[in-house]
Amino acid sequence: MEEFYINSDGIRLHAKLDKAPGVEKGPLCILIHGFTGHMEEDHIIAAQKAMNEAGVAVLRAEMYGHGGSDGEFKDHTLYKWVTNAISVVNYAKALDFVTDLYLCGHSQGGLLTMLIGGMFPDTFKAILPLSPAWMIPDAAREGSLLGMSFDPEHIPDTLENWGVVLSGDYVRVAQTIHPEDEIERYKGPVLIVHGDADETVLISYAEKAVKLYKNAKLVTIPGADHCFTKHLDEMAAAIKSFFRP
Repeated sequence: MEEFYINSDGIRLHAKLDKAPGVEKGPLCILIHGFTGHMEEDHIIAAQKAMNEAGVAVLRAEMYGHGGSDGEFKDHTLYKWVTNAISVVNYAKALDFVTDLYLCGHSQGGLLTMLIGGMFPDTFKAILPLSPAWMIPDAAREGSLLGMSFDPEHIPDTLENWGVVLSGDYVRVAQTIHPEDEIERYKGPVLIVHGDADETVLISYAEKAVKLYKNAKLVTIPGADHCFTKHLDEMAAAIKSFFRP
């Protein structure tokens, strides 16, 4: 495992690279956590290990305001995450041992995976959104986010609930994003993994996404919550079988 920072317009992004044992040159997957998350969460580690076991190197990266990366959590926005992800993609593309590139993200990282996949439709051999929270932009436009209700045309400067504090800029940015546009742009294979007991992001969003993509598969894990808490093995198996059918 190698640990380092990736520069993203002056912001240092904490990153770790885990190569697959015995593989000198081969595929690499960028792996991104979700909202309030970080690269050491159980479901992120389970995904990383599954990919390594399938012969895929994994580049875990923490986005603005999360984990060991620069920035305050309350100031993060999806625009900042998109900029960060582009920096990570460009870093990965320059690695001399990489043959094929993949992208995987959980929750808000899953939404980011969908956005970046559409922005780089020729770069990724496949993308893997896990419990993708692609309802965030719609929720922001409707005035209901993180259990908070607000006037979407008069956004407060600060939003706070469950001990989470966000700048109103998070909402302002989210309102401008339309994931369907990037779904339309990505033509490669897509694996969506989602638990049917997810109360944070309802599985209906995954079911809708799999119909919109040109070439997508949905693996539903019965009884699994948003982070696959008691179902890490099933999530890992779905990922591993995607790379090694």
